Amino acid sequence: MIITERIENLIHLVRGQRVMLDEDLAALYGVSTKALVQAVKRNLDRFPQDFMFQLTEREFLVLRSQFVTSKTGDGRGGRRSPPYGFTELGVAMPSSVLRSRQAIRVNIEIMRAFVRLRRWLMDHAALSRKIDALEKRYDGHFKVVFDALRQLMEPIKGRIGFHPE
Repeated sequence: MIITERIENLIHLVRGQRVMLDEDLAALYGVSTKALVQAVKRNLDRFPQDFMFQLTEREFLVLRSQFVTSKTGDGRGGRRSPPYGFTELGVAMPSSVLRSRQAIRVNIEIMRAFVRLRRWLMDHAALSRKIDALEKRYDGHFKVVFDALRQLMEPIKGRIGFHPE
């Protein structure tokens, strides 16, 4: 069985979108990357630009340097071209073009992983909003303290000590 947490580690941020790479999807689906890409190319009408896109050479090298070193030393892992990135919408399509029981099971787990990730991001955003609200709420209370500290830090005006007239 595929562990959702393992899948979450295969989700990357590229062009502001969460994507999974073709090689990772292929491994999960139990097929070679070449077989997955061929199946996708035979069914391109199922993969519009918001479902899948090919990474640029630069995007691929940056992404690769973040998590794996290349076996060939060229930063590409022996690939001839950069991988395809499948967006949250696009990761469901390979199961329809591969048509295997494993593809169906994997697709279900991938969908769960994306949902968990989305929930986590929403919870994180909610927590951030609460902290911002607390800062705004209590800034007024601490303003008095900060003003008093600033007054204490100001240079003393006039003469200090006893001065007979």
